[in-house]
Amino acid sequence: METWMRAWRDEAVQKHQYQSAIYVGDKLLALTNSNEDVLALARIHFENTTYTRALSLVTRADLVQRAPARYLAAHCHIKQNRHEDALGILGEKNPAHLITTTNSARRKLQAVTNGLTSKQHGKGKASSRLERVDRSEEREYADRSDVKYEAAMCHLRGLCFAKRNAFDRAKECYKDAVRIDVQCFEALDQLMKNALMSPGEEWDFLESLNFDTIHPDVGEGGDAQEAADFVRNLYITRLSKYSRTEDFTNALDTLSTHYRLSQNPDILLAKADLLSSTSQFEAALILTSSVLDQDPYNFACLPLHLALLYQLHHTTALFALSHDLADTHPLEPCTWLAVGTYYLSTSRIPEARSYFSKASLMDPHFGPAWIGFAHTFAAEGESDQAIAAYSTAARLFQGTHLPRLFLGMQQIQLDNLAIAREYLTSAYDMCKTDPLLINELGVCAYKEGDLESAIRSFDLALKIADDNEAPPQQSREARLNLAHALRKSGRFAEALEQFDEVIRLGLRDASVFAAKGLVLLELEQAFEAIVALHEGLAISPQDPLASELLAKALGLLEGEGVLGGADEEAIDVGVRNRVQELRKGVGGGRARRRGLRHSDGMDVDGAADRLRRPP
Repeated sequence: METWMRAWRDEAVQKHQYQSAIYVGDKLLALTNSNEDVLALARIHFENTTYTRALSLVTRADLVQRAPARYLAAHCHIKQNRHEDALGILGEKNPAHLITTTNSARRKLQAVTNGLTSKQHGKGKASSRLERVDRSEEREYADRSDVKYEAAMCHLRGLCFAKRNAFDRAKECYKDAVRIDVQCFEALDQLMKNALMSPGEEWDFLESLNFDTIHPDVGEGGDAQEAADFVRNLYITRLSKYSRTEDFTNALDTLSTHYRLSQNPDILLAKADLLSSTSQFEAALILTSSVLDQDPYNFACLPLHLALLYQLHHTTALFALSHDLADTHPLEPCTWLAVGTYYLSTSRIPEARSYFSKASLMDPHFGPAWIGFAHTFAAEGESDQAIAAYSTAARLFQGTHLPRLFLGMQQIQLDNLAIAREYLTSAYDMCKTDPLLINELGVCAYKEGDLESAIRSFDLALKIADDNEAPPQQSREARLNLAHALRKSGRFAEALEQFDEVIRLGLRDASVFAAKGLVLLELEQAFEAIVALHEGLAISPQDPLASELLAKALGLLEGEGVLGGADEEAIDVGVRNRVQELRKGVGGGRARRRGLRHSDGMDVDGAADRLRRPP
């Protein structure tokens, strides 16, 4: 009878008919009064979002001490935003004795005091080493399912500490959860999604994980080593793309070819993230678009996709996407991130700020919303408010360099160069391969007067961009900064080459032509300077610097021919001889009626036109 009723209950759960499952499960519990049936009925209530009824079942005195019941009770409290109550059930300490290392021979040791004080232990290193014992055997005796529940409870502790804004403690809880159970992806996802570790820390953490604890079902023909390698490669794709890109690429190739995951959304997203980190925005956008073609509401992909649309000025696509999300998912923070991004791209700053603020209120730990919120203040020159918002993003995203980079950029605008260098150096310690960051370090050095250091930074930024095979247009600003640094350091020929390259790449701005004209004047090429300055004034006729330099260049050419030197003298002699020939020829009368006479101020081009006419 009980077996049949359990099958009936489980069938109803599989069909998501929770009322039927609750009805049958309640009758089954009355018949058996079994702890397993209590837990099963509580899980059904949890799936049905009736968390209070689930709590009333699992908080029985004889059941709450079991790991599955504690986990479910704490999870119910978290779902009701009662994080302190959940932490009261879970406790604040993680079961560190359950952590394993990468080498099964290396055991986690725990100090045993034997009643001695810490001062007595400090008398000698040898004695303290003898007083350490192997505690890893406790894991071997623990039930495997209980170990997994302990790992899951570490993840819940992390959520509770994150709610307290105690992100350091939350990070340690997430890390312990994955160390105890390497298959606890929920904890790993929190670490990576919230960027709680720097790129170096992420790789160190991955190397510390013991993937040998993965034991696939032997009946399914599982290979433990293959499963371990598979999971490790999957986790590598979630790490930061700013370090060890070769290992990252190898993992992607293995998953794409050997396991046929080349079109899996997570793999495509990892590839897009790598391309975005190397400034290959067009290629990255193609991949994120293909992910959204498969799953239009993949919220893990949307923040990157929105950033790429904004970077490439695809305003129409931003409008369509944000409108669709607002209709279908109004309760998702990412929806209002999309709306705010659209308004930011159209320079409607107040509206953008309003929607970024709405997204951050819906999820106070949503880092992209805070960064967008800060961008709106930066766009209006409100540096104090921008710095406050970027600081919040830096506190939320402790493992990414971007908030510190933006803080440094704001301090540069305020000419607080010492503070700016601190922020930029801190960001550089996290990521040494971001061309934008290295460019900003060069700007800081330029403003400090250290031109050689600035030139080295700009050169390095361009080299990294070239190594990443990024489109040249993505590094125009760094090249322009290099040109200015070379100009100011007196290396005019090199500066002229860089200005020409910047113009060739499409940055046609009056200030660029004015700077080029200044370099040409320094090289004593006044005529070429006049041409460059005229091009700049054609773009911005009221540009004061170009106008002033043009007046100076024209003054230098005053009293001189356009071509100057022997070339112009030879042309004058040729024109004079030609005039004399015409006067003596048959058509001299017509030529005389036209009054052709040589003068030093003759317009050479105009004279040539007249001379090409038949006499």
